[in-house]
Amino acid sequence: MSARDRLADGLYGAGWSTVKKLPEPAAVRLGRTVADVAWKRRGAGVRRLESNYARVVPGASPERLAALSRAGMRSYLRYWMESFRLPAWSRERIEDGFAPEDLHHLTDGMAAGKGVILALPHLANWDLAGAWVTTKLGIPFTTVAERLKPETLYDRFVAYREGLGMEVLPHSGGSAFGTLARRLRDGGLVCLVADRDLSASGVEVDFFGETARMPAGPALLAQQTGALLLPVTLWYDDSPVMRGRVHPPVEMPQTGTRAEKTSVMTQALADAFATGIADHPEDWHMLQRLWLKDLDPAKAPGASGRGAR
Repeated sequence: MSARDRLADGLYGAGWSTVKKLPEPAAVRLGRTVADVAWKRRGAGVRRLESNYARVVPGASPERLAALSRAGMRSYLRYWMESFRLPAWSRERIEDGFAPEDLHHLTDGMAAGKGVILALPHLANWDLAGAWVTTKLGIPFTTVAERLKPETLYDRFVAYREGLGMEVLPHSGGSAFGTLARRLRDGGLVCLVADRDLSASGVEVDFFGETARMPAGPALLAQQTGALLLPVTLWYDDSPVMRGRVHPPVEMPQTGTRAEKTSVMTQALADAFATGIADHPEDWHMLQRLWLKDLDPAKAPGASGRGAR
């Protein structure tokens, strides 16, 4: 393991072992302090965040983009502070920590017994939303995690999410799709973060007026299994409670090839994601390249094991 990998693993380990023991007000202050320091340093992630926000808020002044990126870093660190502390949260704290709108799309879909796919962008804290689903609703689900480097860091993330009641499959290896399909055919729930393609074989979509690639998996799973495909968007307000919305189901086209149907359904997901991101851009934690115009071929999705949470 390289020195950089050991440092990354050690920092995340310290976060889960130390931050979760802090009183919540102290964790909030720490997250905001770290976010402001990172923002002032204007590293590559902060600059990329501003560049991405420039697509979301066209015509924004440099001052507006700077304010957005500062708020975005604070939101990003809120995600991390919450994630480090989630394993120590009580059942009541988890149940009270999330307030989704239009939940009936999920509960009605599960009651129908055909399986449900929840697809989310990198908004607010999807781990908290997942913990709420397993705790408040009592619904277990299966998800996929990018195989991070070093392997010990990936193992930490898997153990963390499994501790919240999730079944976690590795993104690489080729067997995840088949397992997800089986879970859906059994009437289960699958949750996927789906606004950034990690395979270099994603679907091109129009996203805020420019071309990006998003994963084909959610649409393909819905076609293959008949499961309901529901976009979900999340956001923070000034309270300790995260907000969210379960959007109406993505309709499956009645005609066209598999590829054509996948393209139409993935574009519908992108449109739902864009609605949530435009309403709460500061909660979109996209510190990586996303649009094709920005992608260096050597650093395109699938070329590296790093970059997503």
